[in-house]
Amino acid sequence: MLKAAPWSRKPLPLSETLTGVRGAGSGPAGGRDASGFRDLRSLLRSDRGARGRCLPSGLLPGSHSFLFRDGAPSGTAGTGTLGWYGPMPGPPQSRGSSNWTKLPPPLFGKVVIVLIDALRDDFVFGSKGVKFMPYLTYLVEKGASHSFVAEAKPPTVTMPRIKALMTGSLPGFVDVVRNLNSPELLEDNVLRQAKAAGKRIIFYGDETWVKLFPKHFVEYDGTTSFFVSDYTEVDNNVTRHLDKVLERGDWDVLILHYLGLDHIGHVFGPDSPLIGRKLSEMDGVLMKIHTSLLSKERGAQWPSVLVLCGDHGMSETGSHGASSVGEVSTPLVLISSAFERKTGDVRHPKHVQQTDLAATLAIGLGLPIPKNNIGSFLFPIVEGRPMREQLRFLHLNTVQLSRLLQENVPLYEKDPGFEQFKMSERLHGNWIKLYLEESYSEVLSNLGAKVLRQYLGALGNLHLSLSRQIAQFDAYSMAVGMVMVLEVLALLLLSIPGALCSKAELEVPLLSPLFSLLFYLMFLALSAVHVVVCTSAESSCYFCSMPWLMAGGVMMLISLLLCAVVSALTKMSVTVKLPSKTSAHSSSRWSELDLLILSGTVGHVLSLGASSFIEEEHQTWYFLINTLCLALCQEVYRNYFLGSDSGFQQAPPAEPGLDGAASVLPFRDHGPSRLECGRMHEAPSALEMPRGCEKWMALASPWVVLTCCRLLRSLNQTGVQWAHRPDLGHWLTSSDHKAELSVLAAFSLIVIFILVQRGCSPIMKVAMALGLVGVYCYRAAIGNVLLPWQQDNKAISKGIIEARFVYVFVLGILFTGTKDLLKSQVIATDFKTKPVGLWEIYSALVLLAALLFRPHNLPVLVFSLLIQTLMTKFIWKPLKHDAAEITIMHYWFGQAFFYFQGNSNNIATVDISAGFIGLDSYVEVPAILLTAFAAYAGPILWAGHLVNYLSSETSSSSALSHACFCYALIGSIPVCAYIILVTSLRYHLFIWSVFSPKLLYEGMRLFITAAVCIFFIVMDQTKLTKS
Repeated sequence: MLKAAPWSRKPLPLSETLTGVRGAGSGPAGGRDASGFRDLRSLLRSDRGARGRCLPSGLLPGSHSFLFRDGAPSGTAGTGTLGWYGPMPGPPQSRGSSNWTKLPPPLFGKVVIVLIDALRDDFVFGSKGVKFMPYLTYLVEKGASHSFVAEAKPPTVTMPRIKALMTGSLPGFVDVVRNLNSPELLEDNVLRQAKAAGKRIIFYGDETWVKLFPKHFVEYDGTTSFFVSDYTEVDNNVTRHLDKVLERGDWDVLILHYLGLDHIGHVFGPDSPLIGRKLSEMDGVLMKIHTSLLSKERGAQWPSVLVLCGDHGMSETGSHGASSVGEVSTPLVLISSAFERKTGDVRHPKHVQQTDLAATLAIGLGLPIPKNNIGSFLFPIVEGRPMREQLRFLHLNTVQLSRLLQENVPLYEKDPGFEQFKMSERLHGNWIKLYLEESYSEVLSNLGAKVLRQYLGALGNLHLSLSRQIAQFDAYSMAVGMVMVLEVLALLLLSIPGALCSKAELEVPLLSPLFSLLFYLMFLALSAVHVVVCTSAESSCYFCSMPWLMAGGVMMLISLLLCAVVSALTKMSVTVKLPSKTSAHSSSRWSELDLLILSGTVGHVLSLGASSFIEEEHQTWYFLINTLCLALCQEVYRNYFLGSDSGFQQAPPAEPGLDGAASVLPFRDHGPSRLECGRMHEAPSALEMPRGCEKWMALASPWVVLTCCRLLRSLNQTGVQWAHRPDLGHWLTSSDHKAELSVLAAFSLIVIFILVQRGCSPIMKVAMALGLVGVYCYRAAIGNVLLPWQQDNKAISKGIIEARFVYVFVLGILFTGTKDLLKSQVIATDFKTKPVGLWEIYSALVLLAALLFRPHNLPVLVFSLLIQTLMTKFIWKPLKHDAAEITIMHYWFGQAFFYFQGNSNNIATVDISAGFIGLDSYVEVPAILLTAFAAYAGPILWAGHLVNYLSSETSSSSALSHACFCYALIGSIPVCAYIILVTSLRYHLFIWSVFSPKLLYEGMRLFITAAVCIFFIVMDQTKLTKS
């Protein structure tokens, strides 16, 4: 019968176990239980352990809490505090110094990390892996390996994913922007610990690593990751170093980052035959590395390990950045002779987190786990090792996670993961005592299995708690930015009466508040708040890190805007009181179109508070433009069939272009003195309405527009819920229907020329025709479409010459249009030159869009031009809609066509390949501009058409001013509202996957809106100067 052991009684904390160990040997008073807590030092000094039950290196839990001393890489501290566990016992007094306070020895001598960009899990574990990667498939199914499906958290772009792999933490969404020019990574990471431990690291591949870790590599060769047209040389530049570096062996860590697969996905999609060729190439690389490592292991102290992983996956369109299954599911395969595998041992890939690799690499290399790691080390890699080592590794990881929880969660002691961790420690201490006292027994085995389960459960719970709490928000900087945004929005709203009147005056009183007492009081108060916050803030703050002079300028701007808002409110209240006696005289009323525009704007803003509406925002805009078409249909039919007898009350006629207050807000001026700011929609006379064939075309035009919109919805499925469903675009882009795509592309380019050439000069017509021919030749050169004399199996090229041929005509047409605008500025009597110049600039943008659009998206451009032509000729001109209504209709259609292109609020739908058309190397500015234009071509082209229409079809001198104000207001309201919503929902479950990408889109859309408004102002100043 077994004697009652200490572990059978109430478990004791490990810190108390260590205390008992320190005091043991001096009698019962030296510890809590002298019979149960033996003097571990005497055990360590004893050489009589016939069964080798002496404590191995680092056996005791808690012996590695020194890891948290500012990330010190070595564990040589003999005395001192251990954070969680109280004082560390001094080194045993023995003949040989004990090393149980040091880090455990490494599991692997050399580590090779092969990161294949955009490697999706089904490329390895699916049918493509079996077909194109036979060597890797054999290792996964029968070799000495462990396979996992690692989940990557959004944003699924390269730089944040590298940070997650090396630090084990969750990067912020702002890293999407930093991905363009990665700054040095200052956070604790595996490579920093490896370098501090004296390990030699070599890197070849994506230069993002060199930017993140500029001083960590003893040898490196970086390649640009943004030139997506290159998928051959970019990988050859990595592979050419392999033979030499594998033969040398004077390194500890080798990192290879291959980009070719990602570039193929961006340009050709995941179903391209080039994907299979690239996977076969990567399989050969893995075979070369693995066989070389095996040959070098003979006589080595530790085995080597080959790690295959992907930074992110690939969507069904070949892009990435969002949170679809294809984008977040990546393979993670660890191959090493240390992983014993018996015959018939079938191992299915387990699902883990991508952040788990950091802790695994740290333990595998014998390094401290990165301080901010939230991942759990991959336990299957140590399942074959003795139980004492398994528990030791688990304890190291749980200690690190519990310390991180303590730093980020005030009530950490009540966290389930922390409670389970403390219980695991107690059980682990009892297991150690039993291990020292007893030989192998079933009791020891069962207790060890129980401790193991407790540790694994604690790791899972701690990971979940940290994943929810680890996000740090700079509340002070967010508040400052939100206040500025709200002040600007308030000024826009308060400026509506003056901006939409006949004089179109947008006067923001800034000079008088600058010298007011309120301004100085506000500035002093805000400065005091800034000093208090920045001197007492425990964490870093972006606004506090700014220079004091710049921060003072921001405080002055906030104070100035606040005083301007107060001044505008005062002036408005005085103005409203004066005509209040005659307010009953006004008889203006809202039209159905006004109500639709108001309700649609408010409804869209409110929908931004729900994640489902953000994911499927395209449905909102489709509904709004369909409803708008029905409202216009009613108005057209009423004017053609009922005329002025319809009973619809119209306000007194005036020049077009003066309504808009009602179109945006429930604001309405009353009284005769302010009547010019009210509803001034002039009813068209019977003589002005089209007759005959044009009449029937006008009656049919709303239905034609509805039909075009319905066809465009079938072209590209977007959003989240239905994005996986087949659409016409997928059918056209398949290799089996290249002939149909070629015919459609050629027909679309012909229709584009017909619709655009009507406003161009003869020379520009020829240039436009040649440019469109060049567009088709470019697509044929890269293999998207076929030429009549071209074989389908013709070798494809990058099409650089053909694309630059088109760019020449784009720049030529832009130059000619600009010259005509300048000419109209000089010659005041030339009234025809300015409209021609504007249309030529617009035509150049259309030609550029035709080049950047994928061939199956050319019908989007065709229908956009067709709808603009129909609306201009049969709806806006005959019905004499004012500038505000026309502006908002253009804005709505621009937003709808943004989604008709196949875009969504996911970053994955951005077509990065468009930024490299015609470029033979990465040039940052042109690439960014081309990518932005390709993504926002719909809103930009509709805004360009708005300028053309208001400049050529209206006689009002203030139409452009009204349009500029309305465009700025209708674009600013959703942005401001969304900033408030996303700030209040920053702890929402979908903050990173849904709300943050939408915020980036809104920010970019705000830049586009600002650029459009600047163009409006320039054109309006030209018109005023000319008059």
